[in-house]
Amino acid sequence: MALYMLFIDFIRLATKALKERKTRAVLTIIGISIGPLVMVMMSSVVRSYSDYIVERITSLGQNAIAVFPRENYRLSEEDLSFIRSMPEVMRAEPFYSTQALLKRGSDEVRISVFAIDYKLLFEAIGSLEIMEGSIPSGTLSAIIGKKVAFKDSGEQYFMLGDVITLVVPKIEEGTIMGKKNVNVKIGAILKEYGGALIVDPDSTVFLHPEAGRKILGMRDWSGIFVLARDPAMVRDVVSILRNRYEDRLQVIAFSAIAEAISSVTMAIDFINFSTSLSAFAVAIAGVAATMITSVMERTREIGVMKAIGYTSSQILLLILLESIMMSLIGGLAGILLGIVGAHFLSLRGLTISGLELSLVLSPKITPSLIIQTLLLTIAVGLVGGILPAYKASKVPPAVALRYE
Repeated sequence: MALYMLFIDFIRLATKALKERKTRAVLTIIGISIGPLVMVMMSSVVRSYSDYIVERITSLGQNAIAVFPRENYRLSEEDLSFIRSMPEVMRAEPFYSTQALLKRGSDEVRISVFAIDYKLLFEAIGSLEIMEGSIPSGTLSAIIGKKVAFKDSGEQYFMLGDVITLVVPKIEEGTIMGKKNVNVKIGAILKEYGGALIVDPDSTVFLHPEAGRKILGMRDWSGIFVLARDPAMVRDVVSILRNRYEDRLQVIAFSAIAEAISSVTMAIDFINFSTSLSAFAVAIAGVAATMITSVMERTREIGVMKAIGYTSSQILLLILLESIMMSLIGGLAGILLGIVGAHFLSLRGLTISGLELSLVLSPKITPSLIIQTLLLTIAVGLVGGILPAYKASKVPPAVALRYE
């Protein structure tokens, strides 16, 4: 009980000392708060967007691989047969893809069109779900994304059974010869997916594979979609294809993209952590300077405290408590400002222009991030206050009482 009361007395004394030197304490606290502010604001925003992008790519299938022909190369039945013959491959299907304009009243909306095997599509994108209708069987029927059926205001423009008009490139003998209108019937409407890299189901019209050739007029496949038997076999499939075709094919494994983005995120996190540590280092110097000045000003007071029975260890604890209190106040203020700053920064969103993808996400503020920041802030108080506290604890009472 006596130890508890002594600790309460120390907190009162430390609070009183900080109030007596209010201006200096406030400036030190502001310096301390910069590190936590930067760490919480930047880390939470970076982690939010990176985790979302990695999750979206991963949802496309850990075992999914897309094969695209490079310029002057055309995929053939021989290529498809070779890929299907690989023991590591579970399924491989060709697909057609193009860009189109969707006529929606007086407006024209830019969308993507994929003619792909529906079963493979839902196998590869496991989180893809149908909101209305069912998987169509006819060549002239389509599955459309939610942004195709609904306006930005949330009003549903197209219903099941409606016929939509797509303006697509007119291809003759492998050459684009202007544009043409294609009419397809809506057989199903997808639930909102939330955007993705490579393909955005929300802004896409999916057609039966035969529609690529018969309706879109595309003679050559845009690519081959491959599913490996196991995610662990993806690297082997990619390696075999790249060795066989060299620069004739572009082979993209979605899991590899996720790994690359994770690596970039880790690098950004490290840079952010290093920047924050620089701010914490400056804060340590500020705390040390403040506490040394405080000890010099209170030398006589420390002598009186020793004369009436305070031990050297108690004096050390008292001075350390003052520096830790400043650090905690600065840390909490920095964390709160960091949370506000993170939400403000997130309002600007992230736009990936090449993919026409815009994201606005809430920052990822986790308990582990808050705890890590608080521990670093406490460390600032300990490191910055240990030398002044040690010097104060070693002041002889007789010398301190004569100090002017």
